[in-house]
Amino acid sequence: MEWKIGQIYHGFRLQEEQTVADIQSDAKLFCHEKSGARLLVLANGDDNKVFSATFRTPPADSTGVAHIIEHSVLCGSRKFPLKEPFVELVKGSLNTFLNAMTFPDKTMYPVASRNDKDFRNLMDVYLDAVFYPDIYQCPETLMQEGWHYELESKDSELIYKGVVYNEMKGVFSSPDAVLEHKVMTTLFPDTTYGLESGGDPEFIPELTQEQFLNFHRQYYHPSNSYLFLYGDMDILEQLRFMDEEYLSHFDKIEVDSDIAAQPAFGRRIEQDYDYPVGPSESTQDKTFFSLNFVIGDAQEPELVLAFDLLNYLLLETPAAPLKQALLEAGVGSDVSGSFDRGLLQPTWGIVISGTNEDQKELFVRTVETELRRLVAEGIDKKLIEAAINIFEFTYREANFGSRPKGLIYNIKCLESWLYDQSPLVYLEYTNPLAKIKAALTTGYFENLIDTYLLQNKHQALVVLKPRQGLAAEKDQAVREHLAAYKASLSEAELDRLIQQTARLKELQQAPDSPEDLASIPLLAIDDIEKKVEELPVAERTENGVTVLFHPLATNGIIYVNLYFDLTAVPQSHLPYVYLLTEVLGKMDTEKYGYSELSNEINLWTGGFAYRTAAYGENMEADKFSPKLMVKSKALQEKLPQMMDLFHQIIGKSVFSDRKRLQEVVRESKAKWDNNVFRRGQEIVAARVLSYVSPGAHYNEAGLLSFYEFITELDTNFAAKAAEIVAGLEFVAAQIYNKNNLLVGVTATEEQYAAFQPVFKDFCGQLSTAALPTQPYQAALEKRNEGIMTAGKVQYVAKGANFRRLGYSYQGSYKVLETILRYDYLWTKVRVQGGAYGGFATLERNGNLVFGSYRDPNLKETLAVYDETADYLNGFAVDDREMTKYIIGTISRLDTPLTVSQKGEQADLLYIRKVSQSDRQQERDEILGTRQQDIRQLAGMIEAAMAENYLCVLGGEEKIKANEAIFNRTLQVRP
Repeated sequence: MEWKIGQIYHGFRLQEEQTVADIQSDAKLFCHEKSGARLLVLANGDDNKVFSATFRTPPADSTGVAHIIEHSVLCGSRKFPLKEPFVELVKGSLNTFLNAMTFPDKTMYPVASRNDKDFRNLMDVYLDAVFYPDIYQCPETLMQEGWHYELESKDSELIYKGVVYNEMKGVFSSPDAVLEHKVMTTLFPDTTYGLESGGDPEFIPELTQEQFLNFHRQYYHPSNSYLFLYGDMDILEQLRFMDEEYLSHFDKIEVDSDIAAQPAFGRRIEQDYDYPVGPSESTQDKTFFSLNFVIGDAQEPELVLAFDLLNYLLLETPAAPLKQALLEAGVGSDVSGSFDRGLLQPTWGIVISGTNEDQKELFVRTVETELRRLVAEGIDKKLIEAAINIFEFTYREANFGSRPKGLIYNIKCLESWLYDQSPLVYLEYTNPLAKIKAALTTGYFENLIDTYLLQNKHQALVVLKPRQGLAAEKDQAVREHLAAYKASLSEAELDRLIQQTARLKELQQAPDSPEDLASIPLLAIDDIEKKVEELPVAERTENGVTVLFHPLATNGIIYVNLYFDLTAVPQSHLPYVYLLTEVLGKMDTEKYGYSELSNEINLWTGGFAYRTAAYGENMEADKFSPKLMVKSKALQEKLPQMMDLFHQIIGKSVFSDRKRLQEVVRESKAKWDNNVFRRGQEIVAARVLSYVSPGAHYNEAGLLSFYEFITELDTNFAAKAAEIVAGLEFVAAQIYNKNNLLVGVTATEEQYAAFQPVFKDFCGQLSTAALPTQPYQAALEKRNEGIMTAGKVQYVAKGANFRRLGYSYQGSYKVLETILRYDYLWTKVRVQGGAYGGFATLERNGNLVFGSYRDPNLKETLAVYDETADYLNGFAVDDREMTKYIIGTISRLDTPLTVSQKGEQADLLYIRKVSQSDRQQERDEILGTRQQDIRQLAGMIEAAMAENYLCVLGGEEKIKANEAIFNRTLQVRP
């Protein structure tokens, strides 16, 4: 149809229309006349449709009210009055994305689906949630999702509990999260950005019910909304629905949600802060420095794109000059940078970790000296060209992994739209990038450095120092405060708290009525595709090597994955294989220095990635295939250069430069230092399965065991340098061999024809020596470890291998995952226990693991796992609920895949010996699952839990208090 500017369509006046060629979309900007709602539509042929409602929500304090509202509006609404509509949607929708997100100044509610009926259902539930939530009728929502006093009896200890409260305790257990918050506090002391929108656990208990409701009243009105539609849909029908069902019920109002700019300081300011480490943990090399600058504002798309590139140039590649200057100065172990463009005033910052307080002046001096040198001498033009090339490649590919394109484009729109600018300026990159290419012949980036960094009047230096026992001090202060508060209460007030606690638990345990559950719109089984998606693969032989060809349209890009079998590597050298994935691409090769290599990678390819993993064979408890995967991508005309780089990186890396090798080891160790707690869920799941599964034992060698290994290397590098070099050289020689190789290629037939002669040359450079298979003996034992950190919450895992217990895999196990995650564990571990979440995973090879994350509890959660069989024995739901679980399971299996993901998934299915018929059988079994099938799994779960294999990563105090349940306790950091 022909759209006309100024005309009204179902209450929406069309204000602007234009084609956005860079994302192949037709953009239409509307304003809803009656309610004042803004709407952007990006119409295109993408069947993965996205809807989002976003509100500008600048907090006035650090109670986390914006974050708690985000959780709470999804706990029941006018049309959908059940306790957890969000969970019911996850259980029974074909969504491809379903979440809500709190940012420093906005809150987003995005959904996505490829099914038209499902998409409408999701829109309906989310619009009702944000505009008509039940929070006004249900004060227990704030108590559950935010915080509350919990008191079970007059003799009990009074404690704080709440999902967001415990989530943020977990977030603030990571020093990098503390640093990020302190940076914003220091840069923006007088504006909303200096506050913690997610909530600071010290302040969350200050949030009152009145403040909570007033925040929703103030900001959750259509006049303060930014609505978004993306994809292939009937636009007029969507406009009609939003107008008739929701927006026409509101009148336009003035909403004061403006965000003030922070005036520049006129100088650099400095602030020191502390973060907690364990009472016996060393504080050496655990300080962080962060130097930060406010860069322009959100109205300058060219400047924003230029600083994205400048950050990459200066800090993000092995060739990055500022990073190298800091490492060579010996300031710290790891250097990183970030440009935060999603603010009214974007910021750029440098972070040094693994350092000490006495290095502060050296850090600042090195940064300033190197920036002045770059301005005076100029940045290497090849480095600039390489950075521009990788950015162009990334934009062209538009591969955002599991996140829908429409969601990413929505976030980009809000980077300008939220601040009263056109929502389209950050969707177009061709024109600003063309202007930035002037840097190849001019001093473009040098001028940016001089103007926005060296002459910057709005900058801050933040020092984050480790402090032993700080967590215990804070915990004690909270306990004393609560004890004093409890002591101040009258008998009647204590009774009221006890009744309130009991009432909340009663509500949490009470089931929704069948009528309320029926309010959630539901697809039928007939709406589900019965056939599993076929991933195209043609097995070919090229030069004696098996090549898995995936004929797909790739927008001119060819994807090549190399899988090297690792069975020739002795078990004693496995840690060096994981170390190899850390150093590949960061060392010199015979042809290139490591900085030059980085430039060559970015000039000719879309980047390289490396991963070591053991892939469990289909339905086998003990068999697995360990592989080192090296993958890259390039335009067809650059394929020869990409294959040459494969050869240089894998076959010709030089490990003998001890100075460089030490830098890489220290950098890797520092990253682990910062991320151990954030990876707690992954660590405990892998650790507990390593007690029962050889393949999991192999994979765990790349997680906590690898952290212990690399910590030892870093601590004793001088003594171990020769051993490290020899270890890397040995495993590389065992791996880089034609007899070890499997290849995956995702491309068109024309591109594959171009690949064949280049691959022939590549194969000619590979060793063909016979390499005998080495035995791998997994020491399977019940280690039952408590891994102690300075964190304030736990990650609790329990697992087993059900095949060893005599059970075989079937598709109903995937339905069980859905039921446990979004019903039993959600209710017991999250809603009642106050953890951020819980999960269950059951795999074809028999590996079974239950886990919780950001969990205030420990033994209570283990008891929940142990009681799962009782829940399953009594499992009784109607056909509608069973249909919901089946649909939710299929939704997880049918996540849309990018072209490269389709190729890689097909490769891994081949490696794991999972056929198309196996996948179809699993799907058939899922679709045919009945409640009696779920009840029959109770025995298997009971037997698995009775094995009593467990692992917990969490606070030292909590683990020591439960020491009797562990066979071993250890500190995560030496």
